[in-house]
Amino acid sequence: MVRTNYKPLPLRSLKAGTGYHRPSSTYKPVQADSPAIEVMTDLQKVSIATIPVDATLAQATQKMVARGVRLLLVNNLVGEILGLITARDTMGERPIKLLQQSRGKHSDLTVRDCMTPSDNIEALALNDVLHAEVGHIVATLKNSGRQHAIVIDTDANGDELIRGIFSITQIGRQLGMTLEVFDVAKTFAEIEATLAT
Repeated sequence: MVRTNYKPLPLRSLKAGTGYHRPSSTYKPVQADSPAIEVMTDLQKVSIATIPVDATLAQATQKMVARGVRLLLVNNLVGEILGLITARDTMGERPIKLLQQSRGKHSDLTVRDCMTPSDNIEALALNDVLHAEVGHIVATLKNSGRQHAIVIDTDANGDELIRGIFSITQIGRQLGMTLEVFDVAKTFAEIEATLAT
């Protein structure tokens, strides 16, 4: 039987000095020789941020800011991964070069224009990650000059699935230090100066 009559719950005033709950830190401290899996964002535990391939760069940037991430997986209408886009892709040299070539407006650029297509994405195998240490992941990211690394696994049918993501920023937080894998121009003026040379 469906209830049709509900009694309101009692309300009360807040006491002076009331605080609020804060989430516990999801990043536990690690060392270089800690298991690599301890610094991986596990997509079985955390949902990944995605963006449609036809979204604008501005929408992609807004979504990254809202989610507090620097990488979005790019998907189509049926949820297949078509690529990825990073903050470096949306605000770095690539959009400026495209605008110089096309003489278009920034608002015309879409995720499709600046993303890394899935066939150009290199990934780590989960089995290798399970036998690696944090230092191996840092060395891999530095060697590739990338902020992120994708980790793949296979399901019971043998199909590949993205299982996790490594972020150099997150690893740095967990190590208690700042890690850089490349020099990023800080302003559009610096980017334009780089392109002019």
